[in-house]
Amino acid sequence: MVVFRIDRRSGVATYLQIVRQVEQALRMGALEEGDRLPTAAQVAAATKVNPNTTLKAYRELERRGLAEVRQGAGTFITRSLARAESEPDSPLRAALAEWMTRAQAQGLGPEDVRALFDSVHEAAYPAGGGSGS
Repeated sequence: MVVFRIDRRSGVATYLQIVRQVEQALRMGALEEGDRLPTAAQVAAATKVNPNTTLKAYRELERRGLAEVRQGAGTFITRSLARAESEPDSPLRAALAEWMTRAQAQGLGPEDVRALFDSVHEAAYPAGGGSGS
């Protein structure tokens, strides 16, 4: 089951944070077709988010074709976003893991790595550039 982490200082709407976290879990294979998402009440209890916010996020996932609401049963994932690149033995993942090892060896901490990654990511995928998500 996915565990949502809400950053109230991020400037990103809470429902979009939930949507993005589900999408990321789908890309990484942590969620797969047929998996059930936590109920709005479960999300509210874990994150102190209004249940209506979670329902809005789930409606957005449904609009994107990633989930479906089944009356009385819950919200279920309808398709995966996982790609071969996220598999443990993929060349891209291996290259990224090797880079991460080199970054640690050179003394970069988690915040340094994140800042460097975000900088390169923004250059490759400028805001509004249509990266597909």
